[in-house]
This record gives sequence, structure tokens and C-alpha cells, in this order.
Amino acid sequence: MRASDASHATWRKSSRTNTGSDQTACVEVAQLADQVAIRDSKNPTGPALALPRAQWQAFLTSIQTSDFD
Repeated sequence: MRASDASHATWRKSSRTNTGSDQTACVEVAQLADQVAIRDSKNPTGPALALPRAQWQAFLTSIQTSDFD
């Protein structure tokens, strides 16, 4: 999606963004009407990835259950 499509969105960073040695590796997330948008915090005017809410929730569940370990 184009950044202009989510220009009205409220973007949030992880509370862990400012910890660790690499504080530049971060993504931001915004809740849209029927999607969740994700973008690179270093490039806020660049493209964003938009996922349906169900797909975003499945991703979060996979992280919480350590499916990526």
C-alpha cells in the first residue's frame, strides 16, 4: 500500500524499540478500518504492508506460541 493510503493512521512502535544495541531496526504498526498496516520506521513516507486483521492476529499468535523458534 502507498503511505498516502495510511496518512491518517496513528502509527505505533514497540515499547522495546529503544533497547538493545540496534535501535534503528524497527517497524511501526497502525490499525486501519479493516486492516493492520506495517511500515519501516526509518522510511515513514515509503510503502507499507497491509494485512487483513485475521492474518495479523494469526501472525501474533505464532509469535506468542514460539512457532518461529
